[in-house]
Amino acid sequence: MAARTAIGLDIGTSSIRAAQLTVSKGAVTLDRFGQVAIPPGVVRDGEVIDSDAVAEALKHLWSSAKFSQKDVVLGISNQKVFVRQVDIPWMPAGELKNSLKFQVADLLPMPVEEAVLDFVVLNEVMNEGARHLRGLLVAASQDMVLGSIRACQKAGLKVTTADLTPFAVLRAAGTTDPMGLSGPEAVVDVGARVTNIVVHEGGVPQFVRILLLGGDDVTGAIVERLGISAVEAERLKRSPGALSSPAAADARRVVDAALAEFVDEVRGSVDYFLATSGSRPLTRLVLSGGGSLADGLAQRLATAVRTQVEYGRPFSRLTIGKTGLAAQQVQLVEPLAAVPVGLAMGAMS
Repeated sequence: MAARTAIGLDIGTSSIRAAQLTVSKGAVTLDRFGQVAIPPGVVRDGEVIDSDAVAEALKHLWSSAKFSQKDVVLGISNQKVFVRQVDIPWMPAGELKNSLKFQVADLLPMPVEEAVLDFVVLNEVMNEGARHLRGLLVAASQDMVLGSIRACQKAGLKVTTADLTPFAVLRAAGTTDPMGLSGPEAVVDVGARVTNIVVHEGGVPQFVRILLLGGDDVTGAIVERLGISAVEAERLKRSPGALSSPAAADARRVVDAALAEFVDEVRGSVDYFLATSGSRPLTRLVLSGGGSLADGLAQRLATAVRTQVEYGRPFSRLTIGKTGLAAQQVQLVEPLAAVPVGLAMGAMS
């Protein structure tokens, strides 16, 4: 069987990341990984605002990382994405795509003609004696999706698929348990301004929530309350003890307060899922994303959601190829790679 290659592209609020994977003889290899920073305001809460600036950043990324092709799988995640569990009348898979907009038009927070739709089937259920499909309805603003695609096109890239970022995170960082025997697991990817939460059992997503807050919100709180630069605030967020006392004590209090607000949002999402689904308690929570590296976040989440917290390892299932990165660099970028790796994995499944 010929080798297949896919590139996952994550256009974030403060940076753009891409990962190139190749599958050959059953083994998946990380060929390339690259990231580039983008100016503030170019992407706002996951939505491309300045397509020209994003296109220039993409050109630089492709040139510096030396990706082998220009076909990409694009990640989508922001406030214009709607995910909800719904039941619809059973129908063959071939009919579902064509009839979906008629089945769900009344459920959407936007006109159905302005939405890009998908439906992830979870299982079959009986409602009032009739077969139904229960699944996750995904709807994204067409303008938002097209804005990201236009930026890619300006950079000479071709978007072959647009995929929901929480699903990509699940593929890359979720714990492998095909039978779902151990119970539900939450995977939380903390970006700069967008945090993706997905709860799954055995790799099947049960609940998705996209929060418009992330690591930059914590950094911003430190800047505002301590009056320091963003660079120093980012350093303190990861290591509040870096300053000498009494400044270290002030930094610790500010970081604690900012993290407490974030943890409350994640806990609220998890509690909502558990209360509305009748699910078993979480077996674990898996963290990924640059914002997950904030000092003390894992411990706070473990206490708040009453389960063990682990860091995702998206490279653990991959062979590391000639990425152009030193071994230490590969280790440093792994926490940031779940989204682009998961997007590429989805293209190969």
